[in-house]
This record gives sequence, structure tokens and C-alpha cells, in this order.
Amino acid sequence: MTAIERYAAPNSLDEALGILQQGEVTILAGGTDLMPQTKAGRIAFKATLMNIRNVAGLSGVAFDGDWLSIGATTTITAILNDPLVKKNAPVLAEACDHFASDQIRNAGTIGGNISNASPAGDTLVPLIVLDAEVELASKPNGAVTTRRMPLAEYFTGPGRTKRAANELLTAVRIPLPKPGHVARFYKFGARPALDIATISIGIAGVKKDGALTDIRVAFGAVAPTPVRAKRTEAALEGRRLDDATIETAANAARDEVNPIDDVRATAWYRKELIHNMTKRMLDHVAQA
Repeated sequence: MTAIERYAAPNSLDEALGILQQGEVTILAGGTDLMPQTKAGRIAFKATLMNIRNVAGLSGVAFDGDWLSIGATTTITAILNDPLVKKNAPVLAEACDHFASDQIRNAGTIGGNISNASPAGDTLVPLIVLDAEVELASKPNGAVTTRRMPLAEYFTGPGRTKRAANELLTAVRIPLPKPGHVARFYKFGARPALDIATISIGIAGVKKDGALTDIRVAFGAVAPTPVRAKRTEAALEGRRLDDATIETAANAARDEVNPIDDVRATAWYRKELIHNMTKRMLDHVAQA
């Protein structure tokens, strides 16, 4: 394990980005993923450990025009209990309710869950079906600059994202829902809250006259990253949610994923779970 030569606890975004610009920085927020992984030897500390919990403006939930903005250091507990999230993104609050234990939720942050980039990250699937985007800040030339990208395009592999070394994830942004918007989340595990997901499913769309449009379907723990299920979406888009449509979509979902065997489940079992639970979720949406 690399020895930490410097500990930094900036109070402003400008200060934090200046530290990142110097290079070789490990970012710490809640530490619920970072600390176990460094102890297990999967991640090595860099020369500087920077704690961003006190950086002004990185915590909290607020409207930003037609978007709901959630600061990167907002805890899972805060999101679970936030009235703006409950009203405008209830599927995210539902996922937070299945996130680890109370103690982990109190310390863990939304930015940390995104940055950990686990294929089974509990908030990632609901955020993807909500068309969320990430906001990244940097200070390459002495001035703070920001860029944004869809969360669905952010992950490149287990533990890997498109964030540059000199960038800081500052927020996740969710467009406000259209009238008739519905969304569902499902997580399967031996203990659905405390365990890592065996599979997770998110479904969202605008329901009108028994059909869904603007469909988003995403799966977790069935690929190296959380994935949008484009073929499943196509099987549902604009079609009435009758038994035939639901069965076609569930079959497409099963055939679209390519999971692995691991200690939590076999690939076959994961594919069957995806089929059966997609069908059940769509039945619930149809009857709602």
C-alpha cells in the first residue's frame, strides 16, 4: 500500500480542483467503498488523500431549471428522505431504501456510489432510466470549467469511468419528469438491502392509454457496467402493455443480457431472473 504523504480537506471547489490539478490524488467522501477496497489491496492510496466532505456547494438537493440537481457528497440517507426526490424521482428514493444498512447510508454518498462504478451499484440503474447526467469540474488553466455527460455513457468497466484525473464529480442531474411518467426499480439479493445485487432492473417511461413511450430499461450486475437495454426498450416503445407485449419484452430482456457465473449466481439464473422480474414489473406497470 502506498504511503499517504499529504492529507487535504479543502473547503471550496476552487481549492479542491487546484489540488487535483497537482496530480496523484485519492478522493475521499464517505469512504464506505474506498476504505474496504484499500484494506483489501484492490486500490492503493495515492500521495495525496483529499477529503471533499467539507467542500461548499457539493451537498444537497435543489432545482436547477428543469433539472433536479443532487450534489455529489449528498448522503444516501439524505436522498432517501428528501421531499424533492420523493416527488420528482421516487424510483431513486426507492433504490436508496434498498441500499446497504442505515450506517452505510448515513456515510455513503451518491457521488461515491457513481464513482465506484460497480456493475451492481444500487443507485446507478434508477439514475440511468431517469436519464440522469453527471457534472464534472476541473481547473486546467486556472479557471473552473464544467462538462456534463449522460450517466449511461459514463462507465467504461468495473471501477472505471470517463472522469479525468484532474476532474471532480460535483453533481448528478435528473430532468424533471413529464406528465404520466412512471418508473420502477427491482433489486434481487439474498438480503435485498444488505447484499450486493444479484441483478437489478429499472424501467421508466410515460404511460398513456395503456402504452409506454420514451421507454428506458436498464440492468445491473449482468455486464461489466450497468447497461441500457435497447432491444427491450424497442419491444415496448409505443406498444400497449398487453400480455403479448410484456412476454415479448421479457424474452428480449433475457436474450439481451450476457452475465457471468460468480459466487452470487450462475449466468443462467441471472438471465431467468431478468426475464421473470421484467415480466412482473411490466405487469405491475400495466395494472397501475
